[in-house]
Amino acid sequence: MSDLLGRVNAFRAAFARRQAAETVELPEYPGVFAVRDTEFALSHEHNQLIVTGPGTDPAALPGLAARWLGPRRQYAISALEEEPGELATPVLTEAGYERSTAVVLIRDTAGCELPEPAARPTEFAELRAAVRRQQSEWYAEEELGRQLTDRRAARLRGADQVYFLAARTPDGEVAAWADLYLDPAVGLAQVEDLVTDSRHRGAGHGDTLLAIGLALAAAAGIPQLFLLADAADWPREWYGRRGFTEIGRSHSFHSR
Repeated sequence: MSDLLGRVNAFRAAFARRQAAETVELPEYPGVFAVRDTEFALSHEHNQLIVTGPGTDPAALPGLAARWLGPRRQYAISALEEEPGELATPVLTEAGYERSTAVVLIRDTAGCELPEPAARPTEFAELRAAVRRQQSEWYAEEELGRQLTDRRAARLRGADQVYFLAARTPDGEVAAWADLYLDPAVGLAQVEDLVTDSRHRGAGHGDTLLAIGLALAAAAGIPQLFLLADAADWPREWYGRRGFTEIGRSHSFHSR
């Protein structure tokens, strides 16, 4: 694993710990901890077992998830490094988990400037209606959509600087949004949940948000910005055409 990928994984682990309502450290199981948040009980991001590296027998993971996450209709386990995830795949598949893979994409921020008109950081209250409407298109369950919308309140704890970005139509309607996490001390930034409203796709709003994130990271003295993309979906190629390169992979597992 490269030093850069190691820094990205450390950033992700630190973000998970900082935003968690409760973190369960498991010193007897090296490289494993759990995060919990009853306020967002339906969010896998906030209620999961996280594997940061090798050292724990993969056979122990299903039991650890059940013990430390409590009764749930579905369990989530994330392996930040590719190799431990690969090693855990046969065991977790046998235990009834399905695997998804994300690619870690990164690019330099040098020379990035704010586009005009600039989609500057905004308060989440200004975005909430648009985000909630999009969630209702994706998920029929009302409470699930609400929690997946409002969990951004917890994300505010995750990094030194957390911003919500919006791109708007000419009449001021929110057309796209994204989270931006900045940590100048470690020299990394992350864009997360970049989404364009289904009614406003194809108008360049995603490019606007990406440009804003890169420019704000550069202005903060952060040389590199990373993001995660589904290894099997089209945004991976979209980011590649915008200068992002793959530096690693991670795996997520969800019980059926």
